Order: sequence, then structure tokens, then C-alpha cells
Amino acid sequence: MYAVKEDTPSVILKTLLPLLQNPAISVTPINHSVVLKPKKAHGYKAVKRMLSSGDNSKQFSTRIRGFLGNRGCKVRFFMTWISSLKPFGDRELFAIESLFKSHPYACLVIVSNSMDAESGSLVLKPFLDKGFKLIAIKPDFDYIFKDTHAEKWFKGLKKGNVSPGEVSLGQNMSNLLRLALLYKFGGIYLDTDVIVLKTLTKLRNAIGAQSIDLENGKWSRLNNAVLIFDKKHPLLFKFIEEFALTFDGNKWGHNGPYLVSRVVSRVNRTPGFNFTVLPPSAFYPVNWSRIKSLFKGPEGKAHSTWLRKKLEQIKSESFAVHLWNRQSRKIKAESGSIINHIMLDCCVFCNSSSSSL
Repeated sequence: MYAVKEDTPSVILKTLLPLLQNPAISVTPINHSVVLKPKKAHGYKAVKRMLSSGDNSKQFSTRIRGFLGNRGCKVRFFMTWISSLKPFGDRELFAIESLFKSHPYACLVIVSNSMDAESGSLVLKPFLDKGFKLIAIKPDFDYIFKDTHAEKWFKGLKKGNVSPGEVSLGQNMSNLLRLALLYKFGGIYLDTDVIVLKTLTKLRNAIGAQSIDLENGKWSRLNNAVLIFDKKHPLLFKFIEEFALTFDGNKWGHNGPYLVSRVVSRVNRTPGFNFTVLPPSAFYPVNWSRIKSLFKGPEGKAHSTWLRKKLEQIKSESFAVHLWNRQSRKIKAESGSIINHIMLDCCVFCNSSSSSL
């Protein structure tokens, strides 16, 4: 995607969005003795199932390098799907639609066991028929994590020396995979509930703030649903190191959004780390607690006015919208809602019902 040196100055963004400084937040100390005894035996059954595809994934390096190297990709995107195929529905498909609507010449790699199968190929076929460049590939974790701090952590996990904890192992593997994929190949990572509104190619080495402190205007939490980084960027190296050394499978978010917040707070202003923290409006224009408001249709004159102004603000200031899947998964997009308008603007297959999102 980009061929640059590590000391390349930060790119000047062509956007009206202000860049954010980091706050003086407390930092979780690194625990160098992260090897734990498993709490429950059934946790390792889940590990075994997740890693059982390893023998069939040894072609990963050949396939991904061939795909990214021979397709003339102008920009590289990555998604992960560490789940069965059944939950991959209209929302996830529309996220892919919006990606290609804004980046028709992009290449998308979906790292997934379930998607790299005949049934997964059928799901993705409409995009391939339109000439879009995408591929689903089973992960080769050993190859992806090689020469990073994740390599030793993963070996401990396979041997049963690292407890997967009570939080979904798939969620934590996705947290680590996105970091390692960008570190190895460079590009843009997106969660499958992120709707892309406009091109992301003007952004470089960027991460988005989820929230800010209203008193001082500094970010209070970052999020890892959208990551844009060069290959072997030092911040990614630090993210992976933090994951391996402080992994805790019993705390939601500890290895994801909280992790990137800890590391960025620690390395901010350190020489050699050239990256940008974008404000919440870039990718998270609505907090998770208010995401339902984007799915509601107009309910009176005052509400209609608010919807129009909010939509104009999102179109003006946002590159993408994170739908906070856990909070909005079961909500239908009503006619005239902000999501309804966004879908009409960002669709590729525009004959689908917006309510299915």
C-alpha cells in the first residue's frame, strides 16, 4: 500500500477535522508473567476448535501475497471474521458494499475460516461478479504472528499455558489479527459493522478517538474498529507487544479499545512514532449509547430538523460510521432515518431493503 521509511513525517490531512492530543490517563502496568493456568477446561476446547484449521491454512502466505501483489491494488483493506458463516448477514455485506462504493479499485482480504469455503464463496460472489477484488483466506496464525511478540504468546495459547479467559476467544484473536496483518502488510483495517462514507486514502497512520474529555478537549478513549497504518509501523509493534505482555481474557475491551488507548497514551510525543489521532467525528460520530438515534425515522418537526442537521454533520465530518454492533444489531433502520439516507448514498446493490440493516 505504502512504501515509506519509519521516520517519514506525518502526512498533512486534507480535512477540516482537528487533531487530538492525548490526556494524562493512568497506564496499566505491563505484566511480564502473563502465562496463566486455565480456569476452565472447556476454554481449551474452544481454542482447539479455533486453531484446528491450521493444517489447512499453510497456503495463506502464497495466496495473500499473490492476491495483493498481482491485482494492482490501489489500497489494501482487511477484515476478520472469526465466527461461523451464519451471523454474516445484510449488515456485514453492506459494510463491504460501502467500502467498494468509496474505493472501487481497492483490494479486500477477509481473514476467516468460515468465509474461506464454498458457502462463503457464494456469499461473496455478487461482489466478484461486479469485478471487485476481494478474497477470503483461512488464517495461518503461525505465519501471521511470526517475528512479533504475538508469536510466543500464541505458542503458549496452543500449549495450554495461556488462559483464553471468559471473553470470547474469537473476539480477542480478531483484536490481535488486525494488528499483525497491518504490521505485516500495511493497509486499512475495518470492523464488519463500519459503514464507509468517503475515501480513506488521504489518511495515513491514523487511529480514531471514541470519546473526548469535554473539559480539556483531549481524547479520553481510542477505538480499534478502524486502523490505518503503514507496514511495520512502530505503533503497531507496540500494540502487539502490549497484547502479548498484558493479555487478560477475562476483561472485555482490555485487549482491544483499552489496549490501544494505553499504548498511545504511553508513546505520545515519543520520537519515531508518527501517527494521527482523529476526533470521534471521523469514525465514531455517535457514541455507542446513542447509536439507536441513527436508526429512528422522523417523529415530528423538531426531530426532523435534528435528523437533517445530524446527517449533514456526518456527511461533512465523518469518513465512516461505526454501528456499535452489540447495541444496534437487532434494530431496523426506519424510513427517513439517518442510516436509511446513508444506505441510499453508499449502496452498490441498491435494490435491498434498508430495514434489513
